[in-house]
Amino acid sequence: MRSLTEQDIRTSFINCSKGEAKRLAIPRELDERPWDDLDFLGWRDPGAPGRSYIVTERGEDLVGITLRFPFSQRGFLHRSMCSLCLTTHPGNGVSLMTARKAGAAGREGNSVGVCICADLACSLYVRGKKVPLSGARFEESLTTEEQIARTVRNLSAFLDKLVL
Repeated sequence: MRSLTEQDIRTSFINCSKGEAKRLAIPRELDERPWDDLDFLGWRDPGAPGRSYIVTERGEDLVGITLRFPFSQRGFLHRSMCSLCLTTHPGNGVSLMTARKAGAAGREGNSVGVCICADLACSLYVRGKKVPLSGARFEESLTTEEQIARTVRNLSAFLDKLVL
Protein backbone atom coordinates (compact mmCIF):
# COMPACT_ATOMS: atom_id res chain seq x y z
CA MET A 1 0.00 0.00 0.00
CA ARG A 2 1.20 3.51 -0.70
CA SER A 3 2.00 5.88 2.13
CA LEU A 4 -1.00 8.00 3.14
CA THR A 5 -1.37 11.49 4.52
CA GLU A 6 -4.01 12.71 6.93
CA GLN A 7 -5.77 14.49 4.06
CA ASP A 8 -5.74 11.30 1.93
CA ILE A 9 -7.39 9.43 4.78
CA ARG A 10 -10.03 12.04 5.63
CA THR A 11 -11.23 12.39 2.03
CA SER A 12 -11.47 8.62 1.44
CA PHE A 13 -14.48 7.76 3.64
CA ILE A 14 -17.59 6.52 1.86
CA ASN A 15 -19.92 5.72 4.75
CA CYS A 16 -19.84 8.81 6.92
CA SER A 17 -20.40 12.51 6.44
CA LYS A 18 -17.58 14.91 5.60
CA GLY A 19 -18.00 16.41 9.07
CA GLU A 20 -17.61 13.00 10.72
CA ALA A 21 -14.53 12.29 8.59
CA LYS A 22 -13.06 15.65 9.61
CA ARG A 23 -13.52 14.86 13.32
CA LEU A 24 -12.34 11.24 13.47
CA ALA A 25 -9.01 10.41 15.11
CA ILE A 26 -6.21 9.75 12.62
CA PRO A 27 -3.21 7.67 13.75
CA ARG A 28 -0.33 9.99 14.67
CA GLU A 29 2.51 7.76 13.54
CA LEU A 30 1.60 7.56 9.84
CA ASP A 31 5.22 7.97 8.76
CA GLU A 32 6.18 4.94 10.91
CA ARG A 33 3.66 2.50 9.40
CA PRO A 34 5.07 -0.49 7.48
CA TRP A 35 3.33 0.63 4.26
CA ASP A 36 5.00 -2.02 2.08
CA ASP A 37 3.51 -4.73 4.32
CA LEU A 38 -0.02 -3.31 4.50
CA ASP A 39 -2.97 -4.19 2.29
CA PHE A 40 -5.06 -1.68 4.21
CA LEU A 41 -4.60 0.83 7.01
CA GLY A 42 -6.73 -0.17 9.97
CA TRP A 43 -6.92 1.40 13.41
CA ARG A 44 -9.13 1.66 16.46
CA ASP A 45 -10.22 5.04 17.75
CA PRO A 46 -8.68 5.53 21.20
CA GLY A 47 -11.17 8.29 22.02
CA ALA A 48 -14.31 6.45 20.91
CA PRO A 49 -14.63 2.93 22.30
CA GLY A 50 -16.30 0.68 19.79
CA ARG A 51 -15.10 2.54 16.68
CA SER A 52 -12.48 1.53 14.16
CA TYR A 53 -11.54 2.49 10.62
CA ILE A 54 -10.15 0.92 7.47
CA VAL A 55 -8.66 2.73 4.46
CA THR A 56 -7.57 0.76 1.41
CA GLU A 57 -6.70 1.20 -2.24
CA ARG A 58 -9.23 0.08 -4.83
CA GLY A 59 -7.66 0.59 -8.20
CA GLU A 60 -6.49 4.20 -8.24
CA ASP A 61 -8.96 5.28 -5.55
CA LEU A 62 -8.76 5.23 -1.78
CA VAL A 63 -11.77 3.89 0.09
CA GLY A 64 -12.24 4.46 3.79
CA ILE A 65 -14.93 3.00 6.01
CA THR A 66 -15.98 3.50 9.59
CA LEU A 67 -16.78 0.40 11.63
CA ARG A 68 -18.46 -0.23 14.96
CA PHE A 69 -17.88 -3.16 17.25
CA PRO A 70 -19.01 -4.17 20.71
CA PHE A 71 -16.38 -2.85 23.09
CA SER A 72 -17.68 -4.65 26.16
CA GLN A 73 -17.09 -8.20 24.97
CA ARG A 74 -16.29 -10.83 27.52
CA GLY A 75 -13.44 -13.21 27.00
CA PHE A 76 -14.49 -16.46 25.39
CA LEU A 77 -12.88 -19.86 25.63
CA HIS A 78 -13.41 -20.59 21.95
CA ARG A 79 -11.38 -19.60 18.95
CA SER A 80 -12.70 -17.38 16.17
CA MET A 81 -11.49 -16.87 12.62
CA CYS A 82 -11.09 -13.56 10.81
CA SER A 83 -13.17 -13.42 7.61
CA LEU A 84 -10.49 -11.40 5.83
CA CYS A 85 -7.16 -13.11 6.53
CA LEU A 86 -8.42 -16.41 8.03
CA THR A 87 -6.24 -16.02 11.12
CA THR A 88 -7.70 -17.66 14.21
CA HIS A 89 -7.58 -16.02 17.61
CA PRO A 90 -8.65 -17.08 21.09
CA GLY A 91 -11.08 -15.01 23.13
CA ASN A 92 -11.74 -11.50 21.83
CA GLY A 93 -9.07 -11.63 19.11
CA VAL A 94 -11.76 -11.51 16.42
CA SER A 95 -14.66 -9.10 16.61
CA LEU A 96 -17.86 -8.68 14.64
CA MET A 97 -17.57 -5.20 13.14
CA THR A 98 -20.41 -3.49 11.36
CA ALA A 99 -20.22 -0.75 8.77
CA ARG A 100 -23.03 1.53 7.74
CA LYS A 101 -23.75 1.19 4.03
CA ALA A 102 -22.81 4.07 1.76
CA GLY A 103 -25.39 6.51 0.42
CA ALA A 104 -29.14 6.38 0.94
CA ALA A 105 -29.09 2.82 2.29
CA GLY A 106 -26.75 3.88 5.09
CA ARG A 107 -28.83 6.94 5.90
CA GLU A 108 -31.77 4.55 6.30
CA GLY A 109 -29.78 2.59 8.88
CA ASN A 110 -28.66 -0.37 6.77
CA SER A 111 -25.34 -1.93 7.67
CA VAL A 112 -23.18 -4.95 6.90
CA GLY A 113 -21.09 -6.94 9.36
CA VAL A 114 -17.89 -8.94 9.11
CA CYS A 115 -15.69 -10.77 11.63
CA ILE A 116 -12.22 -9.18 11.59
CA CYS A 117 -9.05 -9.42 13.67
CA ALA A 118 -9.82 -7.05 16.54
CA ASP A 119 -6.46 -5.30 16.15
CA LEU A 120 -6.95 -4.93 12.36
CA ALA A 121 -3.46 -6.37 11.73
CA CYS A 122 -4.56 -8.87 9.06
CA SER A 123 -1.80 -7.82 6.64
CA LEU A 124 0.88 -8.45 9.24
CA TYR A 125 -0.52 -11.84 10.28
CA VAL A 126 -0.61 -13.08 6.68
CA ARG A 127 2.99 -12.01 6.12
CA GLY A 128 4.22 -13.53 9.40
CA LYS A 129 5.24 -10.08 10.70
CA LYS A 130 2.93 -10.43 13.70
CA VAL A 131 2.05 -13.58 15.59
CA PRO A 132 -1.46 -14.12 16.96
CA LEU A 133 -1.84 -14.67 20.71
CA SER A 134 -2.39 -18.36 20.00
CA GLY A 135 1.25 -18.46 18.85
CA ALA A 136 0.80 -19.47 15.21
CA ARG A 137 -1.50 -19.45 12.21
CA PHE A 138 -2.82 -22.60 10.64
CA GLU A 139 -0.42 -23.98 8.09
CA GLU A 140 -1.78 -23.48 4.59
CA SER A 141 -0.85 -24.85 1.20
CA LEU A 142 -1.20 -21.37 -0.33
CA THR A 143 1.88 -19.21 -0.77
CA THR A 144 2.13 -15.94 1.16
CA GLU A 145 1.35 -14.04 -2.06
CA GLU A 146 -1.79 -16.13 -2.57
CA GLN A 147 -2.86 -15.52 1.03
CA ILE A 148 -2.32 -11.78 0.55
CA ALA A 149 -4.42 -11.86 -2.64
CA ARG A 150 -7.18 -13.75 -0.80
CA THR A 151 -7.18 -11.19 2.02
CA VAL A 152 -7.47 -8.34 -0.50
CA ARG A 153 -10.31 -10.16 -2.32
CA ASN A 154 -12.15 -10.77 0.96
CA LEU A 155 -11.87 -7.09 1.93
CA SER A 156 -12.98 -6.05 -1.55
CA ALA A 157 -16.03 -8.34 -1.35
CA PHE A 158 -16.96 -6.75 1.99
CA LEU A 159 -16.57 -3.25 0.53
CA ASP A 160 -18.76 -4.25 -2.44
CA LYS A 161 -21.58 -5.02 0.02
CA LEU A 162 -21.33 -1.49 1.40
CA VAL A 163 -21.83 0.27 -1.90
CA LEU A 164 -24.52 -1.96 -3.43
